[in-house]
Formats: sequence, C-alpha cells, structure tokens
Amino acid sequence: MASLLMGTSVLANAQAAPSLDSIKSDAELTRVVGSLDKALFDAYNTCNLDKLGGMVADDLEFYHDKTGLAVGKQVFLDAIKANICGKVTRELVPGSLEVYPMHGYGAVEIGTHRFLHPGSQDHDVVGEAKFVHLWQYKDGTWKVTRVISYDHGLAK
Repeated sequence: MASLLMGTSVLANAQAAPSLDSIKSDAELTRVVGSLDKALFDAYNTCNLDKLGGMVADDLEFYHDKTGLAVGKQVFLDAIKANICGKVTRELVPGSLEVYPMHGYGAVEIGTHRFLHPGSQDHDVVGEAKFVHLWQYKDGTWKVTRVISYDHGLAK
C-alpha cells in the first residue's frame, strides 16, 4: 500500500510541476522533466493505464524503429496493455538524461532506457534503446506529444 501511495504522490507532484513560464533555469527544467519521466514510467511499470493516459496527448505520435508509427493515445494504451503489462519494466539509464527547452512549447527529453522482464525472464537478456520525448506544457499540464524510440538491442 505504501508503494501505491508513493506512486500516486509522485504523479500528483509531476502534474503539479511548475508551469513552463515559471521555470527559470535549465537545471530546474531538467528536474521537472526528470520528475515527469519518473511519473510516466512508474505508471508504465505498474500498468496504471489511467495515469499513463493522463500524461500523453490524445494525438500522440509514437515512432518505434521496430514497429513503425503509432498515432493516438488509445492505440498507445492498447499496445501497452497487450505487450508491456506484466511482461516488461523500464528503467532510465543513470546519467543518460538530457533535457532542452523548446521555447513556447515545453521541452525535449533525450536518454537511454533499459527494459527488463521481471517474473518471466529465465535468462540475463536485458534490452536497451535510445529515446526522444517531446513534452508540451498546455492548459496547466505537461504531456508527451511525440516519442521516438530507436536503436533497440541488447544492453551494453
């Protein structure tokens, strides 16, 4: 129960993140986007589709080097439910996070993440990929509008 409450707190804090106009430094923007990334993937890792859906735009565009382009929030959530829930968890590779401001829009987040297969993995194979997330601050909320996930392979 405590971990459930902590996850709720993280998401609540992420969505109460400072407005784009109030962020005064690159370091603060990096902290905000890092918090958003954590909240997004806490929802992903626990299959909390309601929270995950609240953090992505309705017209989300998701570009994946292995599966191509997927457009729309519901298409994304359906894919997560079918392919990720209970099968895969994601962790950000420490030290890989880069965040850059996108004037008047939000921020671009770049990094590397690892994909683990807890509970069903009977081997030491761990996947890794690079990613780009475009975050938009609109109507008081940060949401992912575009994702590029590429260079999928074995963790290095």
